[in-house]
Formats: sequence, C-alpha cells, structure tokens
Amino acid sequence: MTADHRPPTAVNIVLVVSGPRSAVFTQEQRMTEPINILVIGRGGREHALAWKLAQSPRAARVWVAPGNGGTAGSGSIANVSLAEDNVAGLIEFARREAVGLTVVGPEAPLAAGVVDAFQAVGLPCFGPSQAAAQLEASKAFAKAFMVRHGIPTGRYAAFSDYQAALAHVPQVDYPVVIKASGLAAGKGVILPDSPAGAETALRQMMAERVFGAAGDEVVIEERLAGPEASVLAFCDGRTIALMPAAQDHKRVFDGDAGPNTGGMGAYAPAPLVTPALLEELRQAVFQPALAGLRAEGKPYTGILYAGLMLTGAGPRVLEFNCRFGDPETQVILPLLASDLVAIFQACLNGTLDQMQISWNTGAAATVVAAAEGYPGDYPKGREISGVAEAEVLPQVLVFQAGTRRSGEGRLVTDGGRVLAVTGLGETLPLAIERAYAGMTRLHFQGMHYRRDIGAKAVIQ
Repeated sequence: MTADHRPPTAVNIVLVVSGPRSAVFTQEQRMTEPINILVIGRGGREHALAWKLAQSPRAARVWVAPGNGGTAGSGSIANVSLAEDNVAGLIEFARREAVGLTVVGPEAPLAAGVVDAFQAVGLPCFGPSQAAAQLEASKAFAKAFMVRHGIPTGRYAAFSDYQAALAHVPQVDYPVVIKASGLAAGKGVILPDSPAGAETALRQMMAERVFGAAGDEVVIEERLAGPEASVLAFCDGRTIALMPAAQDHKRVFDGDAGPNTGGMGAYAPAPLVTPALLEELRQAVFQPALAGLRAEGKPYTGILYAGLMLTGAGPRVLEFNCRFGDPETQVILPLLASDLVAIFQACLNGTLDQMQISWNTGAAATVVAAAEGYPGDYPKGREISGVAEAEVLPQVLVFQAGTRRSGEGRLVTDGGRVLAVTGLGETLPLAIERAYAGMTRLHFQGMHYRRDIGAKAVIQ
C-alpha cells in the first residue's frame, strides 16, 4: 500500500470504556504514547481496516489476527496466529502486548460475545455486545425488532418447523425470498422463482442443512423490487454518524446472474442515495434502531449497517449487519478523511456527537477477484502475481482477502474471494477505470471477476 491517501491529523479523544475495569487514556498518554491496535479477522475488510488504522498518528502497531498475505509484515501492520474464535488467546495477547484498542471485523465473533469478554476484563473493544449483535445473528430477531419499532421492512414469517414453513408458502400472495435466520457468511439467501423453488430452498436449508445450524430457523420474506443500497453508520449508543452510501454486487456473474456471493464489487458514494434520502434513512431507520435497542436494554456501540431496497413505495430494510461490510469497507474507508482511531474511541467513549467527521470528495470503486469455482468449492494454493504492479498505479489500492504466504514466501490463494482492487477518482467512471486497470495486472490460475461493477450507476 502506498501512503497517498493518508488522512489529516485528527482530534484527540479520551477513551473511557464501560465495564468492571474500565480503561482510561489520560491527556499525557494521548499526546506521547500512540496505542497498539488489534484487528480481529482475516478478510479484505480487515486488510482495509488495518490499512486505515495504521495511518493514524494515534496508532503505534497494528496486529491482525489471524490476518492474510496482505497484512503479513506490511510496515507497521503484522499478523498474529490466533483464530477469530480463540477469545482467551486474543485476550491474553492483548494484555501481553498492551493493546489499547481491539476492533472486531467479522460477524461471528460479535455474535459469540467477544466484545463482552474483552470489556469484562477492562480491554477496550470496538463493536456491539452479543445482545445487540442479535440484530445480525438472527434474521428472525431483526425482523421482529423492526416491526416492534416501526422500521420499514417487507412482510415476513419466521419458522423453525419445516412442515409449518412448507405450509406457509402457498398461503402468501407475493413472491418470496428464503433466508437462513442465522449467520451464513452472506450466502444464506435464496431467491426462488416459483412456489416449487421455494419448497426446494426450504428443504435445502431445513432438512438437508446446506447452511448448517444457520438454517435451523428460516425467514420467508416478501421479495421486494428496486435497486439495493448499503448505508453504514458509526454509533456510540445514542449518536449516529452516517457514511457515504455504497452499492454492492452480490451475484457472481455480469448482469447480476448466478448465485449470491459475499460480494463481487462495490462503489461509493451511490448516486441513488441523495442527501435527502440519507436524512430520511437517519430518521426512519437508524434513530429508531438505536432508540429501540437502548429501550430493550441492548445499547448499540459500533458499526450499524442497513442493507436497503429502494422500492417505489420508499426504502425498506432487507437486513441489518453489525459491522463493516465486505467489500463496502474497501470503498468507504479510502474516502474517509478523518482519523479512524479517533472515531472508534469517540464511539466507545460516548462522545461521537463531538466529532466532525470529514470525507474526501470524489468516488471509489472496488472489483473482487475470485477463485475458480467460487461461490462453490474452489482450490487453494495457486500462486498470485501482479500485486506490486497494480499498487504502483495512481489512485489504485489492492486489499487482500483469501491469500497467504507460502513457506517459500510466495503469495498464494487461500479463499474464495482472493483480492479486491479499489480505484479512486474525481468521478465514479474514473474510479471504475482505475480499479479495472489495477485488476488487469493481477493473475492467478482460474481467476474470475465481474466486468460490470458500477455500470448501472454510470448509465444513470
């Protein structure tokens, strides 16, 4: 990574973390002692987070657990061989290395309560509690929560009984989406084209358990029509700071064809999400969500992500996520001009309302290079070339995801979504052009990527 996109010096924030043994940073410490930071996760999102956090004058060392080939010994960023679910090991490491801030990337550790465990021993950890993370960990919980608090969403029914779910399908007079209620790595959504297809999806989820325990409960939801958008916000329990809206591309092939993936590309800001619409979403979605969680004894600190369908009747929430998205992170963070460490600390300290968060003008687009066979079974261990050649291009960033360093030091594939190339530009077409220019430098056997990321926005 080059240092072309470093943010300006950010404000100083006192960090006070609630819990039995709260950690407090004094004014003297803030001025003289940059903090060590631990990022939990292994994907492209975590590479982007580590990259952005390392730019802060408040950051001394950034570790990523377990990280990937892109975070292995890159300047002040290094990997630590600890799995995301090894909470005891992560806590022991954070204590030993005097980690002043831990940032949780993926959803599974949040759902398992890693933030609660860190804060219980006085270690600052950015993300929602296990109770608040139910908003993503259980789609059934999220839908019921939205109904309770008047947040616009589609009609639905939730089932843990297979036969009851089958009986429901012919009773509805609208097309449906079948969703695994639990965490399924972004893949537990099936869009059937007929009642018979819906029954097949239910059999796969609930009887054949293709998504494991995530499909023990399912949501049969109204299939809405319209463009999708992702809107994320920093939250401190009361205050909301919205980010530029992004649009993801979930289907694996051009023209939104093929099965859903974890995301094949994204761009930001999304032109469809106007300032007026953002304000509407603040009032109709984010404020009720934060107020509702607070009222239910689950105050929310962290990133709140609303996946939206912009229907003819207005925006509807498809789902909530409780962390940065992937690949949305790879287009949102390069646009952030403010200090990410200071923002996270303000969220933990409950002083987000005192922050002036600045964003760079222009646009960003990212394209994901996937392994052969993804989102199905895919090989690993194929050598990757061209990363350095892509990174030297102006306004081009390469964020690694499913990569690792072999014993000989070679960069090889180690996942389904392997790399994401982000282009920046004064306009979205220029950002897209730069992202694809970077992508043409990369190569590994079986590599495939979409050629139409952002095309609809450019046409509009």
